[in-house]
Amino acid sequence: MHALDSILNRAKAAQKRIVLSEGFDSRVLQAAARIQRHGIVEPILLGESEQIKRRAEKAGIDVSSIEIINPASSDMLLEFGEMIYQMRKAKGVNREQAAELAKTPLWFGNFLVKTDYADGSVAGAVHSTADVVRTAIRVLGVKRAAKMVSSFFLMVFDKPHHQAIKGAALFADCALIIEPTAEQMAEIALATAQNARLLLEEEPRVAMLSFSTNGSARHPKVSKVQQATNLVRDRDASLLLDGEIQFHAAIQPKVARLKVIDSQLDGHSNVFIFPSLESGNVAYKMAEHVAGARAIGPFLQGLNKPANDLSRSCSVDDIYYTIATTAVQAAGR
Repeated sequence: MHALDSILNRAKAAQKRIVLSEGFDSRVLQAAARIQRHGIVEPILLGESEQIKRRAEKAGIDVSSIEIINPASSDMLLEFGEMIYQMRKAKGVNREQAAELAKTPLWFGNFLVKTDYADGSVAGAVHSTADVVRTAIRVLGVKRAAKMVSSFFLMVFDKPHHQAIKGAALFADCALIIEPTAEQMAEIALATAQNARLLLEEEPRVAMLSFSTNGSARHPKVSKVQQATNLVRDRDASLLLDGEIQFHAAIQPKVARLKVIDSQLDGHSNVFIFPSLESGNVAYKMAEHVAGARAIGPFLQGLNKPANDLSRSCSVDDIYYTIATTAVQAAGR
């Protein structure tokens, strides 16, 4: 079964409520109406109700059966404002400022998740990644065992010309951690492997990427990937892992047999951990815009509850599948 079909089926079975903080965006409205009509997720739109309905009507979108909450007039506003005040007063935030923050869709939406009114949140069609991630961290917090928040993209290679990678794979970190240390790279690898088990429903096969394979080059950047690989092995000896390894050796069995000593993957990787945000971001965009892969995300990992980001250039399909994937993450907690 196609990975996205599986995600949709599991989301439908879970029947989760996902809050969409950008209810005024027409792409979000289309995705919300579609996912609600298909019975996959119960979306919650944030924004001024009449404004959303007018915009939806103008675009021919039926939102009549979707819950719409205006943060500025919600019965939950006082409660959320007080919660923000208690969380942020040590940072100099007073009650008046906290009340204003509670009215903003990003803060309000994540508090719906924090208080279990919703199971996850999705934003980023309009807001920047920095704002989406910062607010999610402040409201939902970082898992005690996670140490940090990172991200991954779900990459789908389903075209006839996709030969080296067939099906779905995870690329990380392509959106958040600019220059990860060896310890951070190991943390990203372990977190992404967990998400691969959840979303791909198969064992993760992790490639720790570099411009070197098995010491073919010597450089501090190569040493970092080697250290990260050893840290991952120390923490999870059962994980299928190759590193440091070049991309072509991670996806082509013929190359892996020539270049990789005692490979555990034999050129069949499904999780790709990049040594820097620069390399990861360039790689996923090249795969999407040149090779025709579908890139969905970025998905955040390390938070206490699911909250995910969108690219501001996202399509309706991107939002639709991000909502469904967020529901699967919520079900898998």
